[in-house]
Amino acid sequence: MSRSTSSRSGVLRHRDFRYLLIDRFLAPSAFAFSMVGVSFAVLAATHSTADLSYVLAAQIAPNLVFAPVGGVIADRIKPQYLIAAVNLTIAVCEGVLGLLVLTHSAQLWQMIVLEAGTGTAVAMFYPASTALLPRLVPDAELQQANAISRLVMNGATMGGAAVGGFVVAAAGPGWALVADALGMLCAVPPNLLIRAAATARAQTPGVLRELREGWQEFRAHTWLWAIVAQYSVIMMVWYGSFSVLGPAVAAAHLGGPAAWGSIMAAESVGFIVGGVVSLRYSPKRPMLFVTAIGAAIAIPPLALAMLWPVWLICVASLGVGIVIEAMMVQWNVAMARYIPAEKLARVAAYDALGTVMSMPLGALLAGPIATAVGVSATQYGAVAVILAATGVTLVSRDIRTRRYADAPVPAANSEVVTEGALTVSAISSEA
Repeated sequence: MSRSTSSRSGVLRHRDFRYLLIDRFLAPSAFAFSMVGVSFAVLAATHSTADLSYVLAAQIAPNLVFAPVGGVIADRIKPQYLIAAVNLTIAVCEGVLGLLVLTHSAQLWQMIVLEAGTGTAVAMFYPASTALLPRLVPDAELQQANAISRLVMNGATMGGAAVGGFVVAAAGPGWALVADALGMLCAVPPNLLIRAAATARAQTPGVLRELREGWQEFRAHTWLWAIVAQYSVIMMVWYGSFSVLGPAVAAAHLGGPAAWGSIMAAESVGFIVGGVVSLRYSPKRPMLFVTAIGAAIAIPPLALAMLWPVWLICVASLGVGIVIEAMMVQWNVAMARYIPAEKLARVAAYDALGTVMSMPLGALLAGPIATAVGVSATQYGAVAVILAATGVTLVSRDIRTRRYADAPVPAANSEVVTEGALTVSAISSEA
């Protein structure tokens, strides 16, 4: 392939990366249907924000166990195979729930069990996904690949959330969940066609030792564990105040599932715009940037607490989506550049675990607290906690001063290895 051809086609010239993009279109667009469908299925069946808390907590709780396990598995086998299994599991769980809803036989315990199954699969997705992408492209194209990948994912989520909201409003949440299942099934084959090899390892230690090695690498980086701790607090209060209480606010004051789908779609548009920005924008101090963006997550619960008009909440969600997406691209690039490739899935698992381990608590507390003090008061409290967590994290000098120029480029990222062909790409270590 000539240099001019490579320049024109960019990161899309990599065959396996193109298959990855197919998965990252199909799976998020399908799963977005359940993001709307599950909440309104529970509310329609139980009319209780507390019951919705239990179901959404069941969806998040498996991260406490299965995110680290997923990291170990993804460092041992081909991560694309684990992602295919994730897609299949979600299809089964959401499809069964959809059929139960359509037949008016869904009970609370069934919803909790099935969403726990979905949550188990999702818990294993993040470490596998984080480990897979750097194996498909050279390090010099890592930021472009992350940005394009997330652009596709967020565009799919935007479309899925918007269509899903209208499907729920017009036909009911059961059909949205069945559509989710069909879409996730279609996302299985592209992963099986990816030829990225498993990480070559001289020996495979026991699971506990691998978990220990990942933990040691995780806690060796102050910027890493401090930011994960910050977002653990932020995601706890955001999940309770926005994901749990948001649908209840939409149902009571904003017009129901169509309005909620529009809010989620607006956020996804912001993610797309943020992805475009991230194709070129790279902050000089990435950790400072990532930390400061945490404060923006206070805006959505604030908008709901103040009962802004739907169009204004959509505008706010759009803006927040832009900055959050730019932050996520920088975070993924930083992880890939600072963490050795052979430990990346395990460290990513601890990142996922730390970030979401408090979300079940947020989900469980949101409903009862809102019942006791009111929905708006609960959301105002969430805003205060988010701002406080961001302020405390910014005290760290390592976070305020660290630059990409300080990052070592992991040796494993200097080549792209695929089964059937070995492609060695000469790259620059320039950050």
